[in-house]
Amino acid sequence: MLEIIIAGYGAIIWLVFIKLKLLPWNIKSQLGAVAGALFLAATIIFTVNVITPVSEDVRVINMVSEVTTRVPGTVKRVAVEGNVMLKKGDVLVEIDDTPYRLKVNQLKAQLADVQANANNLKQDLESAKNGTLSAKAHFDLMTLRLDESTKLATAGAGNQYDVESYRSEVQKALAALNTAKANEVKANSKLTAVVGDDNASVASVKAQLEAAQYDLESCVVRAPADGFAVNVMVRPGNYAVAMPLRPLMSFVENEQRIIAFFDQNELRLVKPGDKAEIAMRTIPGKVLYAKVESIIWANGGGQSVQSGVIPNTPMEHLHAPLPQKYAVRLKLNHEDAEDAPYLAMGARGVGAVYTDHIKPLHLLRMVVLRLDAKINYLIFKLP
Repeated sequence: MLEIIIAGYGAIIWLVFIKLKLLPWNIKSQLGAVAGALFLAATIIFTVNVITPVSEDVRVINMVSEVTTRVPGTVKRVAVEGNVMLKKGDVLVEIDDTPYRLKVNQLKAQLADVQANANNLKQDLESAKNGTLSAKAHFDLMTLRLDESTKLATAGAGNQYDVESYRSEVQKALAALNTAKANEVKANSKLTAVVGDDNASVASVKAQLEAAQYDLESCVVRAPADGFAVNVMVRPGNYAVAMPLRPLMSFVENEQRIIAFFDQNELRLVKPGDKAEIAMRTIPGKVLYAKVESIIWANGGGQSVQSGVIPNTPMEHLHAPLPQKYAVRLKLNHEDAEDAPYLAMGARGVGAVYTDHIKPLHLLRMVVLRLDAKINYLIFKLP
């Protein structure tokens, strides 16, 4: 497009100075024509780069999850092959669940036992209360006998041996009463110790059972999202562990992000919602329509890593580090995901953003971008 504008400018110069001879064609007019051409080209180039910035580094990024097992165990079955599309929740790998299944059965038996014991706590409390009443009655009786024997001994109608005997019985009865009261308090504490609607011991075993069932369910490793697995090197018989971290495979999610990287002085007029176009090398000859979803106003050049060492400033280096680019997230204009073209993970291309300024000059960038799309048909490699 720039060549067409320069050619039109040259045609005007030829018509004015050569054909119609409206102005003299001399050294001054020749220098003026050349300077005008350079000025026109520079003005167009610098203006277009501001109102329609272009990025030669557009990337398609997919989320990748490292699939690991939460519970250790021997791999019993690998249910997938690499590069096969899967739905979220599809089985990837099965771990031998024998020890976890046995643990669940053990806790189920333990739960039944503690539930039976919890049902008997009311009877235990009633029995403890009856024991307290019985011990108190015996204590009262021994206290009465001690008083009576003491009065008889004082009056000379009884002997001192009976007094000492009943005094000993009173001490025994008091100890038995205290023990019975303690048993009653203990039984009452067990009965009133609840978590929610369950007795404390029952709730404890239930929590252990839930944890064991969760471990049992974790023996089946499932797809975290829609996508496909790659690097499926795990085989039945391998021992899978969570730590040290050794992923079973990598899982590529279908969710994609299109990121375009721009120099730091190219985005001053760009805002979310601006129109954009993309030409990917994996789809030669085609231009994809998109819009600016967001601008990531951050890059690694502004980050200081936590450390106990004072970082060196760029002035202390021989050469300051180059300024890093800013990323712009683009979204394709496709309401239905099935209508969107397939973009391979890691695909590269060029893209342009069209701001709301001097829209007639957008045509120049559109033409150049479509030429880039056509050039993608060519493979510059010797046979």
